[in-house]
Amino acid sequence: MSTDWPAIAAAQARDAAARLPFLIADGAQARPAGSVARAHLGALARWPQALQLAGGAVTLTVPAAERTDFFALANRRLRQQGLIVAWRDETYPVLAQDSGELLATFERAASRFWGTTTFGAHCNGYVAGADGRPSHLWIARRSYTKATDPGLLDNLVGGGVPHGQTPAECVLREGWEEAGLTPAQMQGLRPGRRFRVARDIAEGFQLEEVSVYDLALTPGLRPVNQDGEVHSVALLPMAEAIERAAAGEMTVDAALVTLDFALRHHLLPADRHVRLQTLAAPLWLGPSWLDR
Repeated sequence: MSTDWPAIAAAQARDAAARLPFLIADGAQARPAGSVARAHLGALARWPQALQLAGGAVTLTVPAAERTDFFALANRRLRQQGLIVAWRDETYPVLAQDSGELLATFERAASRFWGTTTFGAHCNGYVAGADGRPSHLWIARRSYTKATDPGLLDNLVGGGVPHGQTPAECVLREGWEEAGLTPAQMQGLRPGRRFRVARDIAEGFQLEEVSVYDLALTPGLRPVNQDGEVHSVALLPMAEAIERAAAGEMTVDAALVTLDFALRHHLLPADRHVRLQTLAAPLWLGPSWLDR
């Protein structure tokens, strides 16, 4: 079996010196909201009245009532320059990273440019054996036309949590879109752990908190994708699913969701369990602001 789980290192791979803190002025305070690449400071210089570079940070100084409008304008311009890609027409929150307070909203694709906190929710769809333990795991292959990670393996259900939803609500919505599962079929949904991904990516910086869920499915049920974002689904024996996740065939997020499942259900040999539990420990998080 593999002795490593590359997604653990990938989730933390970043060059801290390449980015500056992004703050939002809120009254007398400057609230931490994300980070911006030093390489993009020239692009941001076109808004000197709104964005100030001082003290080793970039600070948005427009009044609270104007923040969302500023982001709408700036993000359109940055998109035209090719600095924001994979536009989704989905609204994401811009949160204060020290409190979770909502400071503004903007287009989902912009979160990577500004390095703001995003939220994801994934679900391990599994089938149990006669002993009640997980024996097979449903694995999806992402569409080859997706903007991010095309063709890689993924969890059965997963997606970004938009503004106004909780991770659990997101999983229920995505359950239908990605696997054709109704709310009644997802009544057995159970929460796992949460983890943080903080890594440099081609689009900028991914700072994402991912909530994990498990769902036991009956042996005869076959998930069917509804939104075209999944190329295919396959029911894999647990050992094969674990090894494909460990081998880097999955997206980073999905590989960590699978690892969490394997650790919580004690599906690994004892020595590997201890080693991976220790390696992954820095990623695990407590309760989410979104679930309060």
